[in-house]
Amino acid sequence: MIDRVVDLALDVPKIVMEAAVPTSSPVFEGHWPGYPVMPAVLLIETMAQTSGLLILARTRFARLPFLAAVKNAKIRRSVFPGETMTVEGLLLHEGSGFTVARGQIHVGGKQVCEAELTHRVMPFPDPKVRAEIESVAAQVGLPLGVMSDAG
Repeated sequence: MIDRVVDLALDVPKIVMEAAVPTSSPVFEGHWPGYPVMPAVLLIETMAQTSGLLILARTRFARLPFLAAVKNAKIRRSVFPGETMTVEGLLLHEGSGFTVARGQIHVGGKQVCEAELTHRVMPFPDPKVRAEIESVAAQVGLPLGVMSDAG
């Protein structure tokens, strides 16, 4: 869902990503015929992936985040094919095997949606899974330095 890292500040901790909404996709066929919009569940997934990437960077790829809860989700307007989303993730809490982050999406400088996202963080189940996720993270431009010390 996300295309590239725009900014990463692990000391805050915050990440900003960009995601281009495709001009055509099977998800638009039923959402809505003749008036395609990005489904709200995919907006939430985009925020979850963004905050998950922040968690991966923050743990230096030592722990794998799984979305566990979504609270206070608010969709302020629809997102349309061809628009570019700016997606922000801000880590609010880490500890006891869970993280809490605030996600936001903006289009054209205007807020589209927001939610509080809880992730369960666990060890990677297999080195192959970690390698695949590192590959995806590198593709979107996550700095390699946040992956190099993971073990």
